[in-house]
Amino acid sequence: MTGIDIPKILELAPSPAYVVDLGRLRHNLEILDRVQQRSGAKILLALKAFALWKTFPLIRQTLHGVCASSPWEARLGREEFGREVHSFAAAFKESDVVELLGISNHLVFNSFAQLERFRPLWEKEKGRVSIGLRINPEHSEGHTPIYDPCAPGSRLGIPRAEFEGRSLEGIEGLHFHTLCEQLFEPLARTAQVVEENFGNYLSKMKWLNFGGGHHITRDGYDIDGLVELIEHFQNKYGVQVYLEPGEAIAIGTGLLVSEVLDVVHNRFDTAILDVSATCHMPDVLEMPYRPEIFGGFDAGTKPYGYRLGGPSCLAGDVIGEWSFDEPLSVGKRLAFLDMAHYTMVKTTTFNGIRHPHICTFEPETGELKVLRSFGYEDFKNRLA
Repeated sequence: MTGIDIPKILELAPSPAYVVDLGRLRHNLEILDRVQQRSGAKILLALKAFALWKTFPLIRQTLHGVCASSPWEARLGREEFGREVHSFAAAFKESDVVELLGISNHLVFNSFAQLERFRPLWEKEKGRVSIGLRINPEHSEGHTPIYDPCAPGSRLGIPRAEFEGRSLEGIEGLHFHTLCEQLFEPLARTAQVVEENFGNYLSKMKWLNFGGGHHITRDGYDIDGLVELIEHFQNKYGVQVYLEPGEAIAIGTGLLVSEVLDVVHNRFDTAILDVSATCHMPDVLEMPYRPEIFGGFDAGTKPYGYRLGGPSCLAGDVIGEWSFDEPLSVGKRLAFLDMAHYTMVKTTTFNGIRHPHICTFEPETGELKVLRSFGYEDFKNRLA
């Protein structure tokens, strides 16, 4: 993670702890702002990926708002971000729609059935809340089925065939979301399919939302191509283009600081840490993937090899295998890299395992600030 003083953070941070580097966060926001300035697009923060609201005062200086997947996320965006709130879910209860209409700027439905069921509610808010539909381009770019919104049989988005004979009265925008941790080329291919299948509707719309999954701030992203694509849609159809990445805001900003509790041997050495895959980094098991570790290397490349696992009772609470220049011992600190997105928002207290502290690091001053520490009452009060 370029530009982050990891040794300093390991020295200062409690363990376990999520630590977000504010300098790297500003770096990402600068890239996103250049896209906005050059293209005229509006970029939103996807709260489902990163909802560390004490960083919102910094983020809202650049981004135009948030996108939410529930009334609670929308409320957090309204209360703490204070700019635009765009809301979508696969399905809503009537009480959800009532609440979201009070706090959202855009409300996107996932089916014509829900659009019409709640028409009496949202038509009362015409002019204040913009209504949209999520479309399914039926063009798959995903590599992992669990994260592919266009996988066969997906429940997300309305296929083109369902638009036949349907009234779009009151609809002001279309939304598609098809990507996951991807560069520009998959978006370009998806956008071509969207234009071919839904282009006849776009000239009747006020906005088009490209969704999320765009790794705009990752090295190698074709910024020029993205700007040209946005300009194409805005100029041809007269729509305002929105993007709602989550990872692009937080990518490369966060560490998960951990500590070795024990080393056990059963055919090979396993270091047991105070962090858990199932509790603190669930994508390791869901995706699956193996995160990088500061000072850690691929298994078999260095003299000392270990499997790393968590303290829970889940037999599969295994983070992966690495090798190191030096042996691991009790008390050794390790830093898992790129642990800001899809971590804090997905944690659990399974087994009553302590939740990591949440911290920020300001590289300009060298200050590490503990924003939140969790105790027994936090665990107890999740239950009854």
